Amino acid sequence: MMNRPALTALAATLPATVPFVGPEAQERQRGRPFRARIGANESGFGPSPAVKAAIAEAAGDVWKYADPENHDLKAALAAHLGVAPENITVGEGIDGLLGLVVRLFVELGQPVVTSLGAYPTFNYHVAGFGGRLVSVPYVDDREALDGLADAARRENAPLVYLSNPDNPMGTWWEAAEISRLIEALPETTLLVLDEAYGETAPASAIPPLDVARPNVVRMRTFSKAYGLAGLRCGYAIGEAETIRAFDKVRNHFGVNRLAQTAALAALRDQDYLNSVIDSVAACRNRIAAIAEANGLKPLPSATNFVTFDCGGDSAFALKVMQALIARDVFVRKPMAPVLDRCVRVSAGPEAEIDLFEQMLPEALAASRG
Repeated sequence: MMNRPALTALAATLPATVPFVGPEAQERQRGRPFRARIGANESGFGPSPAVKAAIAEAAGDVWKYADPENHDLKAALAAHLGVAPENITVGEGIDGLLGLVVRLFVELGQPVVTSLGAYPTFNYHVAGFGGRLVSVPYVDDREALDGLADAARRENAPLVYLSNPDNPMGTWWEAAEISRLIEALPETTLLVLDEAYGETAPASAIPPLDVARPNVVRMRTFSKAYGLAGLRCGYAIGEAETIRAFDKVRNHFGVNRLAQTAALAALRDQDYLNSVIDSVAACRNRIAAIAEANGLKPLPSATNFVTFDCGGDSAFALKVMQALIARDVFVRKPMAPVLDRCVRVSAGPEAEIDLFEQMLPEALAASRG
């Protein structure tokens, strides 16, 4: 047997896996496509016509490298948000930015605080850079703010991760409570506040931007309400020196030319964004009503999905999810203890929700049988 290059000691301990099994992988395994793709919290409503036109116009320029400074997009975001361009960095979606923030602030073996069952890609990056994950259980299907603050102080953690509104439960905290958490954290602990679903949340859930604090980074994305998940474009907002640190490690050509063009056009079309937000709210109400009509309990949601309690244990919820998948309806479920009694359904086009409504009674009957 030939010798081979050795992985690092850390890499050798990691599983060869990704945080999510995509619907495409499931379709290959099943041998047929899904008829309803309502499991990945994408926007089935798609991007605005203006965005599609901008992408088409820019397609001929894909032979060029993208602007490594993301200058125009940063300037437009700064004007939109009322901050300076130096308070913003752009990256390959929030997923890419999470990897950068862990790389910047977490040494090998250091504790990192998050909630048990929160967005798993963050955990993936913590493991990949050798951090030690400290998980705080949810309380009443919401991330426990006091528990996160207590763990950060106890562990002297360099990072705390919180999504508000929350993924995977869809619940949220009001802005005053988020501000109270910020005040409770040590100045040496960076709060990574993931606001991927900020556009679909009530305004009262989003604290005012404060770019004077070095220990808070707010992350937002064009993947959800703007409908650009496939192009991978997100951004972080924070104090200038903290944001400048991202230039030390980021992939400077990571946000491609079409992604920059599309995000800029999406940001300009706020009328379309507002129409999508209205569609998402209406669809959330419909999904909740479908769940209730089948004897299930939907959780209040400020996101583009609804999580509902299947009324049993994890094994039963897994059967429900699998039964829906077998009927060509792609959905997902939380996997952490307590949360795993639920199934999650994304807002989407009317025809796909129609199919979910049709198949849910069959899936529940099959799961109970």
